[in-house]
Amino acid sequence: MRITVIEHEADAPLGYLGGWLGPVCDVVRPYLGEEVPSRAADGLIVLGGEAAAWEDERCPWLPATRDLLARSVEEGTPTLAICLGAQLMTLAFGGTVERGGAGLEVGACEVVALPAAATDPLLSGAGTAVAVQYHQDVMARLPEGAVPLMTGAQYPNQAYRLGEAAWAVQFHPEATPEIFTSWTTASGIDSARELNAAVVAAEEALVATWRPMAEAFGRVILDLGREPIQGMY
Repeated sequence: MRITVIEHEADAPLGYLGGWLGPVCDVVRPYLGEEVPSRAADGLIVLGGEAAAWEDERCPWLPATRDLLARSVEEGTPTLAICLGAQLMTLAFGGTVERGGAGLEVGACEVVALPAAATDPLLSGAGTAVAVQYHQDVMARLPEGAVPLMTGAQYPNQAYRLGEAAWAVQFHPEATPEIFTSWTTASGIDSARELNAAVVAAEEALVATWRPMAEAFGRVILDLGREPIQGMY
């Protein structure tokens, strides 16, 4: 299998996911001038980034990325959209993304599985978990037909499924402590030392929760192949 990956910036790479999924990821870097494909391979991952999901002038490839997400969901291509990627998928299907009124959500934060997650192919084992967060924009209104899967205290829409094979997560299952530290260093956030230490301390829990999710995503790709799912969306 091959997985198309859209990377929005060098500081927000595949991280853990690159190791957990193995050498099957074809990374597209539109910020370096690489073209966003019109269709993904066997699966699609859209990563996070500093831009807002509506900042098309800042990142001219965002419309093509929203189109790619829309086509992947509609055709049944297994899709994992992370943070900015999740917000782009939300916009692509008529949901609302806006600046969060509760400010920046950052660090090792608790996310809680909702009832629908109990039978979800990716998140059935998540329960109450710790996840790396770094965002202020939020998915304020989910697309029609979205199944909410996880919530949190600061912002409620933390994960959802659209159709049978597309997932949006507001948090960063891919972020290693090193990646997170690079974000806090670049931003100059006041509490960087404490936040970085908390993510380091949570590393074992992060791997224990999100590696099974990543591996489950790989199994979904293998199980579904490239055949469209009739009536899935």
